[in-house]
Amino acid sequence: MDVSHLMAAKKKSVRKWTPAKSEELYGFQRWGNGNFSVDSKGCVQVQPLGDQRSIRVLDVIQEARAKGLRTPLLIRFQDLLRQRVEQINEAFATAIREEKYDGTYRGVFPIKVNQMREVVEEIIDAGEPFGFGLEAGSKPELMIALAIHYDADSLLICNGYKDEDYIRLAMLGSKLGKKIILVIEQASEVEPIIRIAREYDTVPVIGIRVKLLSQGEGKWATSTGDQSKFGLNTSQILNACHKLREAGMDEALQLLHFHIGSQVPNIITIKNAVIEAARFYCQLARLGFPMGYLDVGGGLGIDYDGSRSNFESSMNYSMEEYARDIVFNIREVCRSAEVPVPDIVSESGRAIVAPHSMLVVEVFERITKIDESLPPKPDNKPHAIVDELEHILKSKRRYSQLERFHDALQKKEEAYSLFNHGYLDLENRACAENLFWKICQNIEEEMRDSAYYPEELFDLKKMLAEQYVCNFSVFQSLLDHWAFNQLFPVAPLHRLKENPSVNAVLVDITCDSDGKISRFIDLEDVKEYLQLHPLNDKPYYLGVFLTGAYQDIMGDLHNLFGRVNEVHVFLEDDEDDGYYVEQTIRGNPISEILELIQYKENDLLRSMKRQIDRATKRNLVKPRQGTRLLDFYEDLIRGKTYLNIDRETKKKAARKRTAGKKQR
Repeated sequence: MDVSHLMAAKKKSVRKWTPAKSEELYGFQRWGNGNFSVDSKGCVQVQPLGDQRSIRVLDVIQEARAKGLRTPLLIRFQDLLRQRVEQINEAFATAIREEKYDGTYRGVFPIKVNQMREVVEEIIDAGEPFGFGLEAGSKPELMIALAIHYDADSLLICNGYKDEDYIRLAMLGSKLGKKIILVIEQASEVEPIIRIAREYDTVPVIGIRVKLLSQGEGKWATSTGDQSKFGLNTSQILNACHKLREAGMDEALQLLHFHIGSQVPNIITIKNAVIEAARFYCQLARLGFPMGYLDVGGGLGIDYDGSRSNFESSMNYSMEEYARDIVFNIREVCRSAEVPVPDIVSESGRAIVAPHSMLVVEVFERITKIDESLPPKPDNKPHAIVDELEHILKSKRRYSQLERFHDALQKKEEAYSLFNHGYLDLENRACAENLFWKICQNIEEEMRDSAYYPEELFDLKKMLAEQYVCNFSVFQSLLDHWAFNQLFPVAPLHRLKENPSVNAVLVDITCDSDGKISRFIDLEDVKEYLQLHPLNDKPYYLGVFLTGAYQDIMGDLHNLFGRVNEVHVFLEDDEDDGYYVEQTIRGNPISEILELIQYKENDLLRSMKRQIDRATKRNLVKPRQGTRLLDFYEDLIRGKTYLNIDRETKKKAARKRTAGKKQR
């Protein structure tokens, strides 16, 4: 083989895209924690238990479609949920053993992170061997917990604002033999707890939430410190202790609780808070209260971007390091104070449930700045501004990229000015816009491999990014992204053997301009576009990963888009494809969503029938046509809220347009 052939082969090998390149580009190995990867066919697969057994996500989507479930689709990998429960219990067990800690670990799952029955029941079942309990932060959550909490040895922690009904509900649980701990969040809760305990002739187990001065970090840093809405300061703690002692309920105070916020990215923040809280614990023990539990709250993070840093969407520590640091620091503080160590309680919710679910969306349309169907010049005489932009487009070798960009920008602004003053028609304006974006595209392509990138051209990729329209609602399914700029990993679920040559942002089908995903994970940073594949006439599926915490329950009904379809998947070695769909849950029909805002299906149908009858009498519609219109309305009101993407109809329409162009 001669040199030219060798060079050509080398270039071809450099250009060839592989699943491994996709795996690196989208960061599966960084944030996936051994649970997500790309197979040899370029499809995303999930290893729920981190071993060789895998489930191809595309297979699950196709099975869901066969059951009549379309995207948007939520997939729960229940084995992964169980694995996370086991991991946190084993992490603390290992730390306790290695640090020779005399206490035990008593973890609880905070229901608020994901109240879905199928999630909570799976966690209870997985946590039973470890005595893993529950945490409730409201009356409805406590009612759930009381009904499904059967293990008399596991804890049920009661947090949140409490009225007398909440307190009585907790006392009811105590009477049933459950290990319920009422955590005092506000100073005003002390006296009602004492009074209601006397009514029930019981001594409850009480905890106090302390308002630490240790500063939180990340998006939820205000969960601690002087401005926190929960917790007692030092004076209030002493006052609460005095009231309990006066009431003869010294033995009731057994737990100290703190919380420094969700998704804490920096382990130093956790260490400082644990040390301060342990000091409070020891002081209360020295005052003669029995104590016994130190609740370190939540905060254990998820590495959403895989950078393993103290960036707000990451964490610079592992679950094992988190457990070890908590155990070590509590032991050291208690040892120095000569106080017996407490049993350790944690309320890690996000770290347990976030990885187990993913949102699948389908891209069905693209919005691009360059119209390839537009002719180079208008049919009428092209304006001079169009000729000048075309000259810039063709003069690649004569001028630098930066000079061409400046010239094109100037001409575009001139074109807009001419149009606004009536000197440029619509055809010439359209052509000028198209030429400007083609110039920008050419410049960006030339600069891709350049060692020097002028600052003024940094935003070209962002400017040129296409908008991929996806059939979902950010407000319903990814509220944290819209409200807090929370980052979630996003990647195609197939075609990962192909080069993703299109820079794009994702827009949803709501009527709001901020209904979009335009911030994506990058190493310790944020990207403003995602590399995706060109669309064709086949479905193109994207996965939004690590969505199991809060997103299921916090979504709103903006534009009246309801809950999405859902499937629950389990590993199964006896099945050919290694898994089975254990349960499907259909999303809300339109009638159900309308009922929530006081529009009843029958009332709407009667109203439409009256209007159609009037239109029939006025001969605006024929009787048979009126009947069909009412049937159509009735079918829709019982259908799904999301778009019904009919690709076959789109294909037929595209073929018809192509045939028409050929005839012309």
